[in-house]
Amino acid sequence: MSLLQKALRYGLTPGNVISWLSLQHMRFWGVVLGTLRLRCKAALLGVRLGRGVRAHGPVGLLRWPGSRMEIGDGVSIISSWRRATACTLAAPTRLRTFGPQAVISIGPGCELSGTSIAVRSTSVTLGRQVLLGPNCVIADADFHAPWPPESRATAPGTERDRPVQIDDYVWIGMNCQILKGVHIGRGAIIGAGSVVTRDIPPHCLAAGNPARVIRSLESE
Repeated sequence: MSLLQKALRYGLTPGNVISWLSLQHMRFWGVVLGTLRLRCKAALLGVRLGRGVRAHGPVGLLRWPGSRMEIGDGVSIISSWRRATACTLAAPTRLRTFGPQAVISIGPGCELSGTSIAVRSTSVTLGRQVLLGPNCVIADADFHAPWPPESRATAPGTERDRPVQIDDYVWIGMNCQILKGVHIGRGAIIGAGSVVTRDIPPHCLAAGNPARVIRSLESE
């Protein structure tokens, strides 16, 4: 019996075979080209990449001179709608610093998907194996002084900037916003579409706008 006959016997129709081959082609070339582009950009811009970092699709890296940007071992970056799972991506993943004191540190094993991280004068730190669903935004600043309103377009308000710390094994659902000064504790889960404006304790489920603790996860 030929290979094609065996495939058909097990329900692998020609359409299914072509679909499977298309998926494999997309996964292979997307990762190969995306990772190669990321490594070239990182080398040129002085971004530290760990071992086994992978990227599917183009990743935007914009590092201000003197600032620090590091991506740990085994980090996976999804930056293309073709590879996204639960939904499409609004934009490719982007990591950007705006000043010489800014720091972006992404721990080993993290997974980013269409994520935007913007740091102006402090830091955004992700611990080990943090999962970020599609289209999340993390920032350490408002980027404009909120008051007086007449000066919002011109006053940077850098004195209000605050660092963001996301501890190990945190899972953040799609379309979340993590605002300045937030500390999310180890193992916490943030529900999809949440806006996190205050600290979240470890091992709990939080959701909403603004995000509030719903229940503890330690008994599950």
